Amino acid sequence: MRQTVLIVEDERKLRELIADYLEAEGLAWIEAANGDDAVALFREAAPDLVILDILMPGLDGYDVCEEIRKLSDVPILFLTAKSEEEDKLLGYDLGADDYMTKPFSPKVLAAKAKALLRRYESAKLERKAAESRRVEWGPLSIEESSREVLLDGREVSLSPKEFDLLLYFVSHRNIVLSRDRLLEHVWGYDYDGDARTVDTHVRRLRQKLGDRAEWVATLRGNGYRFKVTP
Repeated sequence: MRQTVLIVEDERKLRELIADYLEAEGLAWIEAANGDDAVALFREAAPDLVILDILMPGLDGYDVCEEIRKLSDVPILFLTAKSEEEDKLLGYDLGADDYMTKPFSPKVLAAKAKALLRRYESAKLERKAAESRRVEWGPLSIEESSREVLLDGREVSLSPKEFDLLLYFVSHRNIVLSRDRLLEHVWGYDYDGDARTVDTHVRRLRQKLGDRAEWVATLRGNGYRFKVTP
């Protein structure tokens, strides 16, 4: 059975263009022209991935993302003309997995969609294999199956990608991790843009670690290293 992508975009021609390229990659698709229809269609069809515009009639893309995250952790790829850093940070905080800024290459978009789907399926298999495995390091406790993070006994709320990043850091503590390596193993594909995606997520993760933010050390020119101190 083919995986299905929900295309949420108010421009009909753009929806058709995206659909053609998804079809060429062997993916099925469904479409919505506004945010309200998108949420209803997601509930009805349970697609495997969502390509989501931000500026739309009715519910905007941020609202739709928030509603979907109440129901599912499927990958969400924002397709938007909004390129400001704060807009991206808000999207990531709501649970988006990636961004493409208009104008864009539909071929690259389709490739990203397939890569996100592969990563998501792989993560599901890993979570199933992990079952109730708990990773503990110092005052930090990570429950893989429930994706729960406790710091000093206090729950820390992370987006799906922030959780994946933290788990990778903890599993590779005291090792210098380049941005390219993090993109490959946490995002699961060769990123076609710059490495600011990693930096943005690291910054958000540090904010949520609070006074333990120094655990994630920046090594100028090399990447990051995770080291837990008492």
